[in-house]
Amino acid sequence: MVMPILVDLRSSGLLVKEPKRDAESVVVKVEKSYESEDSLDGSRRKKNPHPNDLDLEEGRSSKQSAVSTEITVGSEMFDMVLLCNGGRGESALREALQNGESKKMQQNSQSKGSSGGKGRGKKQRGKKNVVDLTTLLTFCAHAVSTGDRRTANEILKQIRQHSSPIGDGMQRMAHYFADGLEARMAGFGTQIHKALITWPRSAATLLKAYHLFLAVCPFKKLANFFQNKTITNIAEKAMRLHIVDFGILYGFQWPSLIQRLSSRPGGPPKIRITGIDLPHPGFRPAERVEETGRRLANYAETFNVPFEFNAIAQKWETIQLEDLKIDRDEVLVVNCQYRFRNLLDETVVVPSPRDIVLNLIRKMNPDVYIQAIVNGAYNTPFFITRFREALFHFSSLFDMLETNVPREIQERILIEKEIFGREAMNVIACEGAERMERPETYKQWQVRNLRAGFRQLPLNPEIMQMAKDRVKSCYHKDFVIDTDGHWMLQGWKGRITYAISSWKPAY
Repeated sequence: MVMPILVDLRSSGLLVKEPKRDAESVVVKVEKSYESEDSLDGSRRKKNPHPNDLDLEEGRSSKQSAVSTEITVGSEMFDMVLLCNGGRGESALREALQNGESKKMQQNSQSKGSSGGKGRGKKQRGKKNVVDLTTLLTFCAHAVSTGDRRTANEILKQIRQHSSPIGDGMQRMAHYFADGLEARMAGFGTQIHKALITWPRSAATLLKAYHLFLAVCPFKKLANFFQNKTITNIAEKAMRLHIVDFGILYGFQWPSLIQRLSSRPGGPPKIRITGIDLPHPGFRPAERVEETGRRLANYAETFNVPFEFNAIAQKWETIQLEDLKIDRDEVLVVNCQYRFRNLLDETVVVPSPRDIVLNLIRKMNPDVYIQAIVNGAYNTPFFITRFREALFHFSSLFDMLETNVPREIQERILIEKEIFGREAMNVIACEGAERMERPETYKQWQVRNLRAGFRQLPLNPEIMQMAKDRVKSCYHKDFVIDTDGHWMLQGWKGRITYAISSWKPAY
């Protein structure tokens, strides 16, 4: 998934070398009282090395090349991508991409102009080879579903001739969808499922891809902004704040919130984050969640914010209320960005893990529950229907990248292959409990949440206006931001791909 990418980057190998701490500890604590050696007015507080900015932007300027592939993992790179600093790093990246694309277009124009009739001949040959890849993929899916392997293989050969991971957006998507159809025919679902769980990555490469996604696409940035602004408002006067984050992954969204709260009038609250994720295969199932806690603890120490992190690495539906150590004297926020789509639903098991976790959240009685979802209709158990809906969804995402990012950028190729491509592979090749990608539409989630005993909170007009202004001023005109039924909707060229809203228990 999306990622979220997303985007919701659902990768599982982003581990960063930091000062060595107790690697076995599940609880990471940094509790420095801002009233101890620092005065209440903050005059003697440890100076923040990163200036604050409460705008939407969460990047930091960098003199390094926007498309360089040789960045070393370290605190400077994390700061550039994750902290509030006016978004100068993202602006520079957008400008570099735009300049690179315009130069390329100019060179292509000059090349065509100087080649005369030869250039026109190439153009005519290109038109002759155009095929409808969407139709071919659909025909191939039908053949696969009926067990007609001969027809499926013949169509796959045609698709392979006209698709490529380095072609245009449609050609790239067709390449990965063809991989999925091939894997489904070969029965590789179990192996693919295991690969999705382990999923090793280079931290530097992933962070650069994440940075690219923030710069060219508002989806993740606006979800982070909605979440952080909502929390900042509800915890305006709180002295203690507890955030329970289902699907925390690497906690990319939290350093900017820690930074913002560090400059709150009167001093920051004590922040406690309970980071929840699935266990990692091997002898240390909580290792990655604990690593996230250590990284966030370092940020809290940098900004002189009292902090505690609790790591939980287990299947979400097995978590009990007492595991979360709820304290009624704390402002309680529950957050889940895009990860509910990875829980099984009632078509696989009853009661469904989705409803079990929603019931747990209701029992927690949070001050606010923030839910961001991938708005997808490709969760049906019927393969052909699911395949068609997945085509619609992923074609929008690949077209969005095609429009906004030059084809040769390696970070784009990474996002398409390792995020969108793997998600599409799981949707196409896997069934039953092995199919992890199970998104629902925001209207389906609305019904599910209401049935679970939640009431939806109205959208904050200030948040919506700032989000719309940012999209209009910084991003491509075809990005969509809209509202419906107290959901903030995001999409591309009229298709809604992501949605976010906030909730409270109804009683």
